Amino acid sequence: MEQAIKENLLKVQQVSSKLVELSDGKFQKILNEVSGLAWERRDVILQANQLDLDRMDPKDPKYDRLLLNEDRLKSILEDIKKVAVLPSPLGRLLEEKTLNNGLHIIRMSVPIGVIAVVYESRPNVTFDVFSLCLKTGNACVLKGSRDAKDSNEAIVAVIQEVLDKYGLKDAVYLAPAEREALPHILKAEGLIDCAIPRGSQGLINFVRNNATIPVIETGAGIVHTYVDETAELNKAKAIVQNAKTRRVSVCNALDCLVIHEKLLGDLPEIVAGMDNDFRVEVYADERSFESLASSYDSSLLKKASQEDFGIEWLSHKMSIKTVSNLEEAFAHIAKYSSKHSEAVVAEDREVIDAFLKRVDAACVYANASTAFSDGGEFGLGAEIGISTQKLHARGPMGLREMTSYKWVVNGDGQIR
Repeated sequence: MEQAIKENLLKVQQVSSKLVELSDGKFQKILNEVSGLAWERRDVILQANQLDLDRMDPKDPKYDRLLLNEDRLKSILEDIKKVAVLPSPLGRLLEEKTLNNGLHIIRMSVPIGVIAVVYESRPNVTFDVFSLCLKTGNACVLKGSRDAKDSNEAIVAVIQEVLDKYGLKDAVYLAPAEREALPHILKAEGLIDCAIPRGSQGLINFVRNNATIPVIETGAGIVHTYVDETAELNKAKAIVQNAKTRRVSVCNALDCLVIHEKLLGDLPEIVAGMDNDFRVEVYADERSFESLASSYDSSLLKKASQEDFGIEWLSHKMSIKTVSNLEEAFAHIAKYSSKHSEAVVAEDREVIDAFLKRVDAACVYANASTAFSDGGEFGLGAEIGISTQKLHARGPMGLREMTSYKWVVNGDGQIR
């Protein structure tokens, strides 16, 4: 396996040098062709996806992430077309100056080179990564999980069929789905320029701890919404329920509601209907449990233990923490946050300003749902992930975040 992977990575590296010579018009043409062919082959892709689904328990939180249907596939392919027409981030003049000795220096954006993305379950990531990498002149190595093996193989077959027409088939390499293949990707120094993990905290930790190539972390989302005593009730209800129930399996879904003790009387209204309409299991601390005991479905209301905080649920579950003041809210969020997306609901401007300044996360919200932590919603087009680190990129990683830069120096015989 190791030798086969290395041989394929060499092919990817070789073709990556060709990508920098292609025009943005050519990238657009290829992306549109892939979108069109994938729609023509939708039955093949959906049949492959069904094979993956048949191997997974529908109650598994990853089931929804794995699921493709015509509507989802159509939306994914429309996103590829949107990426195709986004302004190219390549060749941007970032800085320009002429030194006293006559040297003319510019700093310009260039592709990173070869990007490996390690991900779980989500076959849409295969399309997303390909489109973003190609648009930015990067070759990509895809390391999906066994959960989505058949889906990914069907998708990459379509992509490579189009790329082959342009002599670029090796610009996308789907590594073996087996776990044993992963270390060979993470240690491919000189062949892969960086790795980006997308998935559970366990996957992210494994990549970080075992990679000898650079890693850009797209962290798990342990997401909080703090409802302050000054919050407007209807606004709080709408934001909390949207953040929790819009789509529970995504990384920006609400995991823990932090509520000021003075609003405990309004808590039943804030979560009203989440039991009957969405069957959300609530793990409430002592004071919030008492507040909900007479109104929330008793089969779904649990007493929280310490272990029920700091969890990325990815399902119809959430915890509730009661605090006495803003400082307690800050302390709880700082202790359990994964620094992905955090929100405050308040009408007091001082509370809002303090939250936005002090909470350390890639995305911080005031009076809005964390459901907006998404490259498309931020106007970036599709995204390759949401970075929770502070080097190179932070938050939704769109096209610009998939470039590096180089210095170009023109002279006329200068020596030093």
